[in-house]
Amino acid sequence: MNVDAATVGALAGCVGVAVGLAAGLAFRASERAQRSPVPEPPPVVPEGVDEVVSVLRASAILLDGDLAVIKASASAYAFGLVRHERLAIPELVELTENVRRDGAIREVELEIPRPSRATQPLHVAARVAPLNRRLLLVLIEDRTRAARLDEVRRDFVANVSHELKTPVGALTLLAEAVEDASDDPEAVRRFADRMHHEGTRLTRLVQEIIDLSRLQYDDPVDSPEVVDVDDVVRDALDRTRVDAENRQVRLTAGGTQGLQVLGNHEQLVIALGNLVENAVMYSPPDTRVAVAARRSDELVEISVTDQGYGIPESEIERIFERFYRVDPARSRATGGTGLGLSIVKHIAASHGGDVGVWSVQGSGSTFTLRLPLHVLRAGQPSRLDAPVGKESP
Repeated sequence: MNVDAATVGALAGCVGVAVGLAAGLAFRASERAQRSPVPEPPPVVPEGVDEVVSVLRASAILLDGDLAVIKASASAYAFGLVRHERLAIPELVELTENVRRDGAIREVELEIPRPSRATQPLHVAARVAPLNRRLLLVLIEDRTRAARLDEVRRDFVANVSHELKTPVGALTLLAEAVEDASDDPEAVRRFADRMHHEGTRLTRLVQEIIDLSRLQYDDPVDSPEVVDVDDVVRDALDRTRVDAENRQVRLTAGGTQGLQVLGNHEQLVIALGNLVENAVMYSPPDTRVAVAARRSDELVEISVTDQGYGIPESEIERIFERFYRVDPARSRATGGTGLGLSIVKHIAASHGGDVGVWSVQGSGSTFTLRLPLHVLRAGQPSRLDAPVGKESP
């Protein structure tokens, strides 16, 4: 087949144009590919970090280079530290930005408000550290309980100091008065009686401070024993019987016999004894204080009812606070310290129960100690040494 030179030239030209176009397109594609950055792969979480984060006691948050949350423990979400996969606390954001900038480990203590104003803010300790070039680890430890205990301890020390100054100062003044009235036997007797009253109050205050301090470390849950409620009622009444007779207040006991709880007998006697003692102190002569125990579902309820002055409704919420007194003047007259009910509340809580009050001013009060019931098993011995239900003479 013969092909002239012109045809061959035309074909060669077409092939050349096609090759040139292909080369140009390839060059442009290559140039475009070089100009477009290759997307950086997402940061890889080091092996084992997921497992460690899930078991940490502190709240843990893992951040990438843009400070977006890669992983966070459930408590971090529950405390509101993370929202929409970002840190929700401005102070934490600033702390992590500083660590990302220079790589230095930083720590800070923060107070984080909660959504509800009625709830105390969170006190936390935050620590931010780089895991590698692209990852940051935030550890947040909840110290709210420790901060609250420190605050309570400071208040307690301040209150104790104030309460001790009152009887000590009174004793000092009375001693000076006795010295000045040494030639007046009647005045000496009167001042000596006041000294005896203040000394008794000081002794009671010191004893209750010792009791409250010991209760902080003596947890009945660590070594519980089976406690007969009948024995607790009997011993609590015996503690107050002499004082009740002097004040002409009758003590009675009744209710369901044979109930048992788990805990510490001595502590429960202190708790119930404080309730009976308060009832006697705030009852007028020729009235009665009744103690009764009964079962309510899985609880034992021990109630102490008096016919005394009652408690104003506005004061009921505060009567279990340490050193709080509804009537300071009457408390001084009766030797009250303001610690008795706080001791009752602490003992009830440490036994898994609580204490409540019903009161009408002028008609008396009923304090109820509620404790988890211990069910008596078949064949288990029960100590029921003293009869319950008899009125004291």
